[in-house]
Amino acid sequence: MTQRKVLGVGIVGAGFIGHFHAQAWQGVRDADIVAVASRTQESAADLAREATRLGVGNDVAVHADAAALARDPRVEAIWVLVPNDVRVETVRAICDEVTSGRAQLTGIAIEKPLGRTLAEAREVLRLVEEAGLLHAYLENQVYSPAITRAHELIWARGAAVAGNPYLARCAEEHSGPHKAWFWDGVRQGGGVLNDMMCHSVEAGRYLLTPPGTDPSEWLTPLSVSASIKSLKWSRPDYAEALMDAHPGAPDYRDRPSEDYARASFEFRNGDGETVIAEGTTSWSYVGAGLRLSFELLGPEYSMASDTLRTESQIFLSRALEQREGEDMIEKQNAEQGLMPIVSDESAAYGYTAENQQVTAHFLRGEQPLESLRNGVAVVELLMGAYLSAQTGRTVHFPADLDGFVPDVAKGTWKG
Repeated sequence: MTQRKVLGVGIVGAGFIGHFHAQAWQGVRDADIVAVASRTQESAADLAREATRLGVGNDVAVHADAAALARDPRVEAIWVLVPNDVRVETVRAICDEVTSGRAQLTGIAIEKPLGRTLAEAREVLRLVEEAGLLHAYLENQVYSPAITRAHELIWARGAAVAGNPYLARCAEEHSGPHKAWFWDGVRQGGGVLNDMMCHSVEAGRYLLTPPGTDPSEWLTPLSVSASIKSLKWSRPDYAEALMDAHPGAPDYRDRPSEDYARASFEFRNGDGETVIAEGTTSWSYVGAGLRLSFELLGPEYSMASDTLRTESQIFLSRALEQREGEDMIEKQNAEQGLMPIVSDESAAYGYTAENQQVTAHFLRGEQPLESLRNGVAVVELLMGAYLSAQTGRTVHFPADLDGFVPDVAKGTWKG
């Protein structure tokens, strides 16, 4: 009997998203988590124990840094989940081990966004390609089952008869990130536009592109018009609350990042038609929890998805005293009343299918369609949006964005 090959995966970065990936790994058959690295050994050990507890890894090794992780002989591919400000140096350390011959890796998968600037994103791509690695851009929303199935049906039953879709609307909204570094425009590379518009941009490009086609080949960017604002967290009471909740976060009365962003991107599709992707993102949304919404419109059809319209809900009366938690939905804001239940968040948000497909491609020695080149394209669109918001003008592509750093990322934006 032929023994089934399983890919050995190492994870560098052991924060919130690392644990989310470990949860998602319960649905992955082609790979095991074999090692974890983090700047803090305690965090790495916690994630290693979690992987073992979930049954998605055995004898999970703990390493002090990315280079040691890459040299681990059990590690065949690495998932890079570190904060934005150490993304380039982490990828460089991994690729140096590969090009020197000290590490034997098949592929690398990197969380969004690929860089804080277009220059950083392009440097990440250069390092990986020069190392000869297969690569994947970890944009979970384009793997979300609700989106992929609707996308497939719309193109097969709608676009095939009536013509291509012309408008995608995508939004991601919640009440704010988990960690202090996300709130720091310099470390993160911006505010909610950089943190969450990257999702909305790529989801919009995906929806406007035929199944099985690379969005970067189907869509040519024409222009972007955008605006950003700090609506909630620069108010004095909320600025104080933010610093109390996240020690080390900036004082948003003096150095805010945007907690609201909207952008409209125009593209020319592969048939020469003008199409539009609209994105809206917010850290100032207060509802039951994280809300992801998607729409796609075409000549005689449309689709819509909203993650808060769940299959199950529960009601808890005011007589019940409840502890705070996130056991019902990510970024949960309440523990009483009528609450939506997302039964399997890692599957619903696309992490499970993402890891299934990327590991399968790496195991077969194939390049995933959602590659780091798409990650670079997304960062270029985001930088165009920041430039539009700063100047109050529409930015037309191609644009000279190679040296551009948003004011928010410089720490000089005042809202």
